[in-house]
Amino acid sequence: MSFQAYLDAIEVKTGKIPADLVAEAHARGYDADTKAGVIVQWLKDDYELGRGHAMALVHVIKNGTTIGDKHVNSGTAHSDPSNELRLDGKANRDT
Repeated sequence: MSFQAYLDAIEVKTGKIPADLVAEAHARGYDADTKAGVIVQWLKDDYELGRGHAMALVHVIKNGTTIGDKHVNSGTAHSDPSNELRLDGKANRDT
């Protein structure tokens, strides 16, 4: 599953676009200094997200929307089309 696919699945499961969840995390004071386990537990308790999906959001909360080039157009199951993640929801994409 690609990084973007994890974020899209989170939207389907929670009914919230990733940007809304990131904003909620920042409103709670979660940032680059927050331990991943704290954020994972919040997402599990409030949204019933599993660890893999939660860790995708942890990355965005702590590091922003840019991901490494390792999996960009790699042709693998984890391949993303870009190193920039979209948080604005599936309905807002051109494709």
